[in-house]
Amino acid sequence: MNAAASERHRLVFVGDPMCSWCYGFGQELSEALAQRPEMRLDIVTGGLRAGATEVLDDAGKRLRLFHWAKVEAQTGLSFDREALLARRGFVYDTEPVCRAVVAARLSQPGANLLAIFRALQKAFYADGLDTTDPEVLVAVVTQALSVQALDAQGLQECFVADATLQVTQRDFAQARRWGITSFPALLGKHGEHLVRLVDGFAKAPVLLATIDRWMDQTSMTVTPRG
Repeated sequence: MNAAASERHRLVFVGDPMCSWCYGFGQELSEALAQRPEMRLDIVTGGLRAGATEVLDDAGKRLRLFHWAKVEAQTGLSFDREALLARRGFVYDTEPVCRAVVAARLSQPGANLLAIFRALQKAFYADGLDTTDPEVLVAVVTQALSVQALDAQGLQECFVADATLQVTQRDFAQARRWGITSFPALLGKHGEHLVRLVDGFAKAPVLLATIDRWMDQTSMTVTPRG
């Protein structure tokens, strides 16, 4: 893929940092994009359990551990099971963590958003942090930005701003308009044309082959004007 072709193409990752299969997918997508560094990526947060109010009970925890084991077997990623089991009164509301991604996107448009998304995933799954806690979220994103030598000044204000809340809800609505109700999903955008490339988890070689095939197919077509 040459640079001129990549300017006409963009990938869109739709996911939620507190979706375990998105945790695995994030690693695979990073590996695939490392081989196509010129490819641009947008992230739309899906709001897997945005607005949840019920406390996660033991059955809910066991269900999540079941999925975690599957992701771990597929990817080798680590999970802090003890942290989840020990947490009491935990409400699995994914709106705040999605909003943290949006706040990073708004406050630092040039940031590597996938790296920030993955830092939030690691904080929850591997480090056992409570990524429904705004203080934790701001701290994790601040650290992820500092790794990229980017300033987090204004991040806290952006996170709590009404405008950020609204943009986050628009992300959720956009995912639904695209018909995406489970995550992860990867879309390809060429001009005004949007196609579903991958639904669900896929390994890096499969992602790379799918992206390349889409690039080859769309590069041979002319995007309509008007």
